[in-house]
Amino acid sequence: MGDAKITGEVIGIDLGTTFSCVAVARKGRSVEIIANDQGNRTTPSAVAFSPDAAGFERLLGEAAKNQATLNPRRTIFDVKRLIGKKMEVNGEQKKTFTPEEISAMVLGKMKETAEAYLGKQVTNAVVTVPAYFNDSQRQATKDAGTIAGLNVVRIINEPTAGALAYGVNQDSKRKRTILVFDLGGGTFDVSVLNIDKGEFRVLATGGGDFDQRVMKYFVDLIERKYNKDVTQDPKAIGKLRRECERAKRVRTYKVLSSQTQARVEIDCFIDGMDFSEPLSRARFEDLNSDLFEKTMEVVRSTLKDAKVENKEQIDEIVLVGGSTRIPMVREMLKKEFDGKEPSEGINPDEAVAYGAAVQGAMLSTDQDELVLYDVTPLSLGISSQGGVMSVVVPRNTVIPAKRSIGRHITVGDQQTSFNVEVYQGERPLVKDCLWLGRFSLDGIAPAPRGVAAMKVTMEVDADGILSVTAKDEASENNSKSIAIKGYKRKLSEVEVERMVRDAKEMAEHDKMAKARVDSRNRLERYMYDLKKDVSEKVNYLFKRTSYNFTVW
Repeated sequence: MGDAKITGEVIGIDLGTTFSCVAVARKGRSVEIIANDQGNRTTPSAVAFSPDAAGFERLLGEAAKNQATLNPRRTIFDVKRLIGKKMEVNGEQKKTFTPEEISAMVLGKMKETAEAYLGKQVTNAVVTVPAYFNDSQRQATKDAGTIAGLNVVRIINEPTAGALAYGVNQDSKRKRTILVFDLGGGTFDVSVLNIDKGEFRVLATGGGDFDQRVMKYFVDLIERKYNKDVTQDPKAIGKLRRECERAKRVRTYKVLSSQTQARVEIDCFIDGMDFSEPLSRARFEDLNSDLFEKTMEVVRSTLKDAKVENKEQIDEIVLVGGSTRIPMVREMLKKEFDGKEPSEGINPDEAVAYGAAVQGAMLSTDQDELVLYDVTPLSLGISSQGGVMSVVVPRNTVIPAKRSIGRHITVGDQQTSFNVEVYQGERPLVKDCLWLGRFSLDGIAPAPRGVAAMKVTMEVDADGILSVTAKDEASENNSKSIAIKGYKRKLSEVEVERMVRDAKEMAEHDKMAKARVDSRNRLERYMYDLKKDVSEKVNYLFKRTSYNFTVW
């Protein structure tokens, strides 16, 4: 792709919601997953602050997780979910952390793990993010890397990294289309990629956690059976979370992935009471059946976005993320593809870090056998008259990308400036999209409404970071640009998923709203058509009811 080669090794980091992993590609593209100081190849994405004489001791990874039940208020899990929030460590000395700082602590742990293995300082890294992460979240991840002392040379999507891991272990010269099903501890992505002569091109990408369902089941069971509300006891909740994880987590082939029943057992659970209850695979599947089905809905929509008309066009199904070991997930995926078995051979827990290390090797050596083309996760555009979203870079555009939209005209007489509001999202109105930034293009020659015009160009780099330029079409020298690196608001994973889901569920509502904004004089015609359509349906229903009555 023409990237300047980087001196020194580039590590690959899977910054996961629940677990993180680090890998490095050595000479000859041999990729090694690096074990931490506890001998484990994955590390909990947990940070804790334990009180000591000097104030607070910071604990990372296993050390943080192991003391969580005794120190629940100062232990942070699932830092990806903290996008847009702050964390306070309470005590005599109160300190507030940003999510970037907490993420940086996890990344720093991965950096230390790699340095201990390689025996030298590590600076450069490729870090992965969920495919649906927006521009702000990607930039926040890069910022976290900087805080950790890393030069994040590339941000890549997790399913894309999984595909790279698969491609390295296969014949990358053979043309084929693969579907990457990435179901981790707290994120879900599906991507369809085309591999042709060593080129990886992402055709489309789309984007839950099962622990909360199991937790709620046991909380309700305990309240019903023992008349105790464990939600008021942080230590009890911490113990319950740990045991629910033990029953569900499949990072090391945990119980519900290989057996039909697990038992949740907690000594001195609450008020000195011991707790022991079974959790069958059937119960687990029933609690999460709707979540499993939603993953299949995303698979179908992603195939549609990728213009895959026949499921037989998918040559391989690649599983990424520990939760893909859940039997029901595999069974539903197999059924969705008419009995096709997913590909084996890649450890789902390690595939993302593996692929990130491969990308790092591509950037740091002369090895150009594999070429990676990623896509934008959401559409990028500007606000036009009436608050309509004018898309400049559509969703699933291959990046790096540069797109322009012209004839953005003045809306008032003698207007001398354009206000450019930049948004990201799939809804027709900008009020329902994510605001990214704004700037003004001044110095427009006064003229009647609709005469002056500007051209807006958006450029997305290989990391998915956005730059926007506005140019006065009447002047060669009048233009202004911004690089959207900072951010004012960020979305959680749930909000991003909701945004995409709402765009689908409210398509008709959006169409009506956009019609009102675009042209008020079409409203009467629209209402006339709507009335006619309703009348026809009412007449149809009346006739059918009359017919049924006659037959009866």
